[in-house]
Amino acid sequence: MLRFALLAALMTSAGPAAAERLKVVTTFTIVADMAANVAGDVADVDSLIPPGAEVHNFQPTPSDIRTAMEADLILWNGLGLEAWFDRFFRNLRDVPAVVVSEGVEPIAITEGPYAGRPNPHAWMSTADALIYVENIRAALAEADPDNAESYAANAAAYAAEIEALAAPVRERLAAIPEARRWLATSEGAFAYLTRDFGLGEIYIWPINEANTGTPQQIRRAIDLIRANDVPAVFSESTVDPRSAQQVARETGIDYGGVLYVDSLSESDGPVPSYLDLIRVTTTRIAEALAP
Repeated sequence: MLRFALLAALMTSAGPAAAERLKVVTTFTIVADMAANVAGDVADVDSLIPPGAEVHNFQPTPSDIRTAMEADLILWNGLGLEAWFDRFFRNLRDVPAVVVSEGVEPIAITEGPYAGRPNPHAWMSTADALIYVENIRAALAEADPDNAESYAANAAAYAAEIEALAAPVRERLAAIPEARRWLATSEGAFAYLTRDFGLGEIYIWPINEANTGTPQQIRRAIDLIRANDVPAVFSESTVDPRSAQQVARETGIDYGGVLYVDSLSESDGPVPSYLDLIRVTTTRIAEALAP
């Protein structure tokens, strides 16, 4: 009851967002970084979820609701990523929200309780990231038409950086012998990346919202890794690595370390930007799979 009382108090006391600079709030850090690149120096961008935190099961606080209520625009991923967002958004008044994955052709989750629903990690495709950038540009321009030209120029420059990143990644992964081109991870969060760059995909669990690291999931991953002679298994920065490490021990393959998918790091960490996330993650994959 106390929680709902706090929410009601916030809804009553919150005023309109400041009008001088567009205030944009995103659900998590990757969309925040993309939006900041498009916004440049004419809008402010904040992420509700802090760096390093898990996005699927995030629990918003009254402070998060106040932050969102003071925004001019909310950007969220959609595709079922933010399971908490629909209920969260019902507590807001008159704050427009835009799904930045609109137009992406989703890849379906194939097993578990979320089978048939879209895999939400579409930003792991650099091609789909360009769709995100365009949706962000359009949303900022609609909310702040006086700065539409600035948003368009920033979006074009940022899209060129993303496109330039993709070619060397594709070349490096294509150089790995085909039999070794398998990506084994804790969460099945890399379907868009493996599709784009010609890798097979094995995971312990399909999505972090469901049960993770069960004995059955671990056994299935071990069997698939052995059947395909997969050279390494990874975990993600926002999950417990012990399941992947157990798989590595039981199969005798390398534990390839941490990949980044759901969150950026702090500014002084290894992946302070989306471009860094793609670069670091694909480099670690290539190093672990190379003969």
